[in-house]
Amino acid sequence: MKITSKSYLSLLYIDAGEGLEEERKKCKELLYDYNHTHPSEEKKMKDLLRKLLGDMGENIWIEPPVHMAYGTNVHIGDYFYANFNLVIVDDIDVYIGEHVMIAPNVTITPTGHPVDSNLRRPGTQFSIPVRIGNDVWIGSNVVILPGITIGDNSVIGAGSVVTHDIPENVIAVGNPCHVLRNIDERDKEYYYKNRRIE
Repeated sequence: MKITSKSYLSLLYIDAGEGLEEERKKCKELLYDYNHTHPSEEKKMKDLLRKLLGDMGENIWIEPPVHMAYGTNVHIGDYFYANFNLVIVDDIDVYIGEHVMIAPNVTITPTGHPVDSNLRRPGTQFSIPVRIGNDVWIGSNVVILPGITIGDNSVIGAGSVVTHDIPENVIAVGNPCHVLRNIDERDKEYYYKNRRIE
């Protein structure tokens, strides 16, 4: 099966035709400009993000460099911060809520390829949207795979590979990522391990 539009949802397709190459090139051009701005060019950076992203809140900051496939399939809420080397393979929609923080070297990839080599050989892939809730913190070097939903207020520990949905209000870690514990009242008193808020 060959599906060339971006209206697919978890179907196998080959990512070609119907102007998709031009859309990816436009994204790369905008990202090149964004990634080569001077630190003082904040207005220019915000203007470039408005041209690049599908939707964005007013108060967002993405440290360059950042990499995306299309940009237009990325929807980011208000008060968003991403550190260096964010990669979003947005062959389909990625929804990120408000007050989300992303540490360095995070990859969000709603796209994958079939395991069977005969299915994969022609470049066949699938894409399933990713959803990240409000007030989520994603640690360094996290990988988020296709179709994942991360619930509000949750924390994903550094180096995790998120292979299944994560509920709200938890700390989840590991490869594969699993719930370590609920976020509770102790977390209002201790900000890191046994370090108490003064």
